[in-house]
Amino acid sequence: MRVIVVGAGVVGTMHAWHAVNRGHEVVQIERESEARGASLRNFGQIWVSGRAGGEELVTALRARELWEEIGARVPALGFRPCGSLTPLRDELETAVAEAAVARPDAADRGYKLLTADEARVANPALRGDFTGALWCERDAAVEPRTAQLALRETLSASGRYTFLGGREVREVVGTASVRDDHGDIHTGDAVILATGAWLGGLVRELAGPGLPVRRVRLQMMQTDPLGEDLTTSVADADSFRYYPAYLGDALDAFNAARPQAPAAAEHRMQLLMVQRADGGLTIGDTHEYEHPFAFDTVEEPYEHLTRVVESFLGRPLPRVRHRWAGVYAQCTDTGRVVHRQQVRDGVWLVTGPGGRGMTCSPAIAEATADELDW
Repeated sequence: MRVIVVGAGVVGTMHAWHAVNRGHEVVQIERESEARGASLRNFGQIWVSGRAGGEELVTALRARELWEEIGARVPALGFRPCGSLTPLRDELETAVAEAAVARPDAADRGYKLLTADEARVANPALRGDFTGALWCERDAAVEPRTAQLALRETLSASGRYTFLGGREVREVVGTASVRDDHGDIHTGDAVILATGAWLGGLVRELAGPGLPVRRVRLQMMQTDPLGEDLTTSVADADSFRYYPAYLGDALDAFNAARPQAPAAAEHRMQLLMVQRADGGLTIGDTHEYEHPFAFDTVEEPYEHLTRVVESFLGRPLPRVRHRWAGVYAQCTDTGRVVHRQQVRDGVWLVTGPGGRGMTCSPAIAEATADELDW
């Protein structure tokens, strides 16, 4: 079988990975010379902890297994099973964490409540003031800016993989073939459109105007090296407000008694933080849903995040060296893991995982391969 994958972000690249590893030939086409979308502009987190029970958690846990397997084959991914800590400051935050630990699927996630001293043993860089922490053993991380490059290098070694950058697919030709803006036609047995937040043009023509996917904008930043190991990913209690695993009476009480800080509420913020391979910290993020999106980044979210991070670290944040915005595609029904649709004979659109893309992409692509009986 010959598979044409359109899009070189993590979702597209994982489809290429599964196809090649099942013995098929793959041509992957990317409109940029290299992918530059949400797959690079994220934390690189394999984030199991906040996922909704049921299909979403099952998908995330399967993806976590696949990331570990792939990471063993491709060390340049930088896969590390670091887990995560969410420091807790008071009884309201602790009550939400206690409810999470009481979930019937808590053991699958590796949830555990830690004292402040236990949390500092797990992550000695956390020297600030907090009373305890929620630990999630199943969370992990990879290096988002280089993961696709590392995967492609391994795929190329198979002899059954071709990458074509700087080509925009303009048209579906016949069955399972596409024409790019160079005029070249690429013929296959299946086409996977994994175009991320690019939802106009050909995608709109194929899927129609009612595509149940929206675009979401975020802001993030990265610092100079911390100078010590941040041994786990770190979140704050605002993350409880944005992840379905924490829904319940305890969260309702927390939300009612503790409104978000004005900047955090305005920009729909949570803290997530991961240390990069070079020692710097990737920190975010915000959520913007209303179109048209701003074209500039604003400073208030960065100021808020800096205060929160410094309160956990108990020290000044290293110099911020990068600030950026990104846009990802999310199903309008946020309970859906992904939108997978056959849009023409032999052509499937796979998009809309939202903030789950980096976490769930290996399992999303595996499900596509299974469904198409590759």
